[in-house]
Amino acid sequence: MAAGRGMNRYARQMVLPEVGAAGQDRILAAHVLIVGAGGLGVPALQYLAGAGIGQITLIDADTVAESNLHRQPIYGMADIGQPKVQAAAQAVARLDPAVAVTPLQARLTPANAPELVRAADLVLDCADSYAASYTLSDACLALGRPLISASALGLSGYVGGFCGGAPSLRAVFPDAPDSGQTCATAGVLGPVVGMLGAMQAQMALGVILGIAPSPLGQMTRLDHGRLTQFRFDTAPETPGPRFIALDQIRDSDLVIDLRPDTEAPQTATPDALRIPGYGDTGPLPADGQRVVLACRSGLRSWRAADRLARRWPGEITLLAMGEPE
Repeated sequence: MAAGRGMNRYARQMVLPEVGAAGQDRILAAHVLIVGAGGLGVPALQYLAGAGIGQITLIDADTVAESNLHRQPIYGMADIGQPKVQAAAQAVARLDPAVAVTPLQARLTPANAPELVRAADLVLDCADSYAASYTLSDACLALGRPLISASALGLSGYVGGFCGGAPSLRAVFPDAPDSGQTCATAGVLGPVVGMLGAMQAQMALGVILGIAPSPLGQMTRLDHGRLTQFRFDTAPETPGPRFIALDQIRDSDLVIDLRPDTEAPQTATPDALRIPGYGDTGPLPADGQRVVLACRSGLRSWRAADRLARRWPGEITLLAMGEPE
């Protein structure tokens, strides 16, 4: 198969004993789902396409903005306003037209994640979104798919290999993060996300090729240019509230919107109660009723869920609404 795709293109990696013709065939036959076409997704996509991944599904809802260009160099000024997934697919076609890229201009949600994960051999979490990361981890754990997840902020970040036989993201990060900052609020340097995205591609290839020790169960942290690593193969799974999609809300649910009206003029559902400080206080659901806690990113919802769980033992779910349209 490798010869059929042009052996010269992959000659420098096929000479590696870890790759060879058999390994290149595995790369060519692989289907990778990449969630996010931004600072992490761009280098991951470029290096995986360059390696010859046969099929890539790329999902991202955003369009290219000028503020993206310092850390997403696959895009140019002419791409501004174009859907990122379309511009990225065009760039891959110029790099290697034999790589099949399926661009999906949409948000990853708990509703569409299982089908997308099931169709792929391996998943890359490049969304740098709290809700997307846990949604992907839950789906990958349930379906047995490997997940390479990364996050970057400022001059720091991490990349790790989860699920697919290794512990999930929840096993390593069982609690909500201390900060709800994003790249937009805290800033980020292009080379930081470039390094982490390239490492995601390397780890993905390691999983596909079966390189030992496995990238699954390994965490690498980047802190102001310093790299540290540790393994978490025996980390226990921990329970925690699960994310749901807006269209997965039931008529019987008690929906609490944690966003003030200055942030979101309309509540998540018409019947939702707007209670920004909900958790330690506030109305409790009825027996057997499920509660849905809604906010923008999911972070306030998780914290409210922790507080609510101390005084109510029922089912608590989280809803990340994203930016108001």
